[in-house]
Amino acid sequence: MTQVMTHEERTALRDSVRRLLADRCAETDVRRVMASDTGHDDALWRELAGLGVAGMLVSEDNGGSGLGPVELELVMEEFGAALSSAPMISTAMAAMLLDGARAQALAAGELIVAVAPLGVHDWTGQSDVRVAGGRAEGVARFVPDGQIADLVLLAGDDGVYAVARDAFSATSLPVFDRTRRLADLHIDGPVERICDGSRVAGALAVGLLALAGDQAGGARRVLEFTVDYARERRQFGRAIGSFQAIKHMAADLLLEAESATSAARNAAEQLAGDAADRDGALALAAFACADAYVRCAKDGVQMHGGIAFTWEHPAHLYLRRARSGAQLFGDSRHWRERFIQALEAQS
Repeated sequence: MTQVMTHEERTALRDSVRRLLADRCAETDVRRVMASDTGHDDALWRELAGLGVAGMLVSEDNGGSGLGPVELELVMEEFGAALSSAPMISTAMAAMLLDGARAQALAAGELIVAVAPLGVHDWTGQSDVRVAGGRAEGVARFVPDGQIADLVLLAGDDGVYAVARDAFSATSLPVFDRTRRLADLHIDGPVERICDGSRVAGALAVGLLALAGDQAGGARRVLEFTVDYARERRQFGRAIGSFQAIKHMAADLLLEAESATSAARNAAEQLAGDAADRDGALALAAFACADAYVRCAKDGVQMHGGIAFTWEHPAHLYLRRARSGAQLFGDSRHWRERFIQALEAQS
């Protein structure tokens, strides 16, 4: 059963996460973690778990917080704003698939779980893994957080299979966005069927929602520091924010950021209420948030001028994050088509 939080409790949770990330995930920390071999800050992840973040979607019976999609989306906005590399999307998906001791370890931040598709599903990862006779063999490609996973879940229509760490090896891949790592997983060993395939759709739904929240938070953060720069940067004796062209671009950024936030939060509400149009709301958030983040990050770089192209400035880091997220679970064209299909199904 999902715990129902008041508005004040949700605000307190979001503010707690925001303070921790401001303290432990500043730009210098982001760059330090990006430069590491794993792209993961285990100490920060343990602290986030201590706030209940890792176990947000894990039931209270399994040691989690028992929260729901609305709280997940709010927290993910903070992750996106801070460019956090914490494995929250993978963890949220895994929470929908695990029970018992593994769910408890997940909630405590003691178990990092990667989720890979088994067969054809709506995420970018590609799977050439065969499961038969209690064993799995093959390669799961482009798996988020695979390089740090203690456990891999192969999610397919006929069931979800758990692969222990000694049954796979991970090869980290070169990535455009080093705040979001991907790996190829070479699997050869025993597997355990932990649930049927009916849970896979729910896991994908929370993955989509978590990504949308991350994108909305990133778009908002780009808007904030770009507007601050336009107020401070002076040319011809005036702040560049006083020029009409910059004003128009800033207004467009505001519209994009607000639209992304609205789409992500609406999808969270629809998912929490198991509304009839939840699929349409999720599809809308999937393409609207992706497109808005890319637009904000791209125009934000342009509004900063040449300085934004330098390695020392964070603007291009947000652009990389926006570009990578726009492909993580399928591109915008795919989700526009799914949105249209959802509308047609309701008519």
